[in-house]
Amino acid sequence: MTVSSPIDPQAKYARWVAPLCWTAVALEGFDLVVLGVVLPALLKVPSWGLDPNSASLISVVGLLGVAVGALTIGPVSDLFGRRGTMLLTVTSFSVFTLLCAVVDGPWLFGLLRFLAGLGLGGVLPTALALITEYARVGRGGSSTTVLMTGYHVGAVLTALLGILVVERYGWEWMFVIGAAPAVILVPLMVKFLPESAEFLKARGTRAARPPRERNPIGILFRHGYGRATIAFWVTSFMGLLLVYGLNTWLPQIMREAGYELGAALALLLVLNVGAVIGLLIGGRVADRLGYRRSTIVWFAAAAVFLALLSIKLPGFSVYVGVLLAGIFTFSAQVLVYVYVARVYPVAARGTALGAASGIGRFGAISGPLVTGFLLTAGLAYPWGFYLFAVVAAVGAVAIAIVNRDPAPDAPLEVTAEEEAATRTE
Repeated sequence: MTVSSPIDPQAKYARWVAPLCWTAVALEGFDLVVLGVVLPALLKVPSWGLDPNSASLISVVGLLGVAVGALTIGPVSDLFGRRGTMLLTVTSFSVFTLLCAVVDGPWLFGLLRFLAGLGLGGVLPTALALITEYARVGRGGSSTTVLMTGYHVGAVLTALLGILVVERYGWEWMFVIGAAPAVILVPLMVKFLPESAEFLKARGTRAARPPRERNPIGILFRHGYGRATIAFWVTSFMGLLLVYGLNTWLPQIMREAGYELGAALALLLVLNVGAVIGLLIGGRVADRLGYRRSTIVWFAAAAVFLALLSIKLPGFSVYVGVLLAGIFTFSAQVLVYVYVARVYPVAARGTALGAASGIGRFGAISGPLVTGFLLTAGLAYPWGFYLFAVVAAVGAVAIAIVNRDPAPDAPLEVTAEEEAATRTE
């Protein structure tokens, strides 16, 4: 008689983790460009009375929501689980995005963008934690970078949909389309998205730990992690400053350099093509050479190629320069996430990823503002590229300061201080 072995439900549905998380991350790609797609139409709504300054304020409010969401939802995923947190974030983002389609004024629209950002900010750190915990041994870097291609695919699809939808059907339909994936995605997650086996194991161990050790935020600054935590925050700030600064203002900077409008817009497309190539290459390189070394190299290379763009390159070579800048600049920040996910233990992984993503969002806000100031002052070319190169160099230095190796699978040891605190409590 043959005895069948029990099937681990986590392993049974493991193949669903990557496509479901990839689709969820694509929603952040949608959010990256949807406001830019609909703003020209919103500026023409007489009753709203928007101008470029008030429209920029709405953009900043949305990014603040994403930052707050990343900072707060990361600990939630460490305390209550990846699966439930992913369901919460996708559902809340989709509901508030749908409501954006029926608002009748800019104040409520801005509030809904902030509330949608709260959910969206938690999607990325939770998805990164799940992907890391289900990645095959030796494939953590490439699994994460493939996941992040969803971000760029979502952005490209949203831009294309904007061309087809806004003028014909109205800007409201972009938010209906942005919320629609949840109708299919959430039921699929309910049925097929497993909880992280590593999280379940860590939660069983955590229950017996001292109260301070159960706090995932505390782990970021205990057990020698404080230096690495600050270094990751600095690097994420610099990395997202580059991503958002370049995506927002590259065409205008190239116009200042004397390129025609068509060429300037084409260079933005080339930059993002480079981003996708960099994601596909960077993860494999990190798996082979190590996360710390690869991230330093990526930021250093980004600094070199961004500085090179301060020179007006002849003919086709400018496209090559922008492509190389895109390859290293955009994927450098993703390698930061890969490194963070490997340095911190399971009990604080979501918190660490959320904190890095949340702090980075303040860089995302700063990038367009600082670059816009340089444009207003007439200094964007070449000084904008000098600034971007310095920012990338600071990112390389900061990541070099990280003093932690990948976290062990075993739980962290209880320190004497924690034991004393437990006895006094």
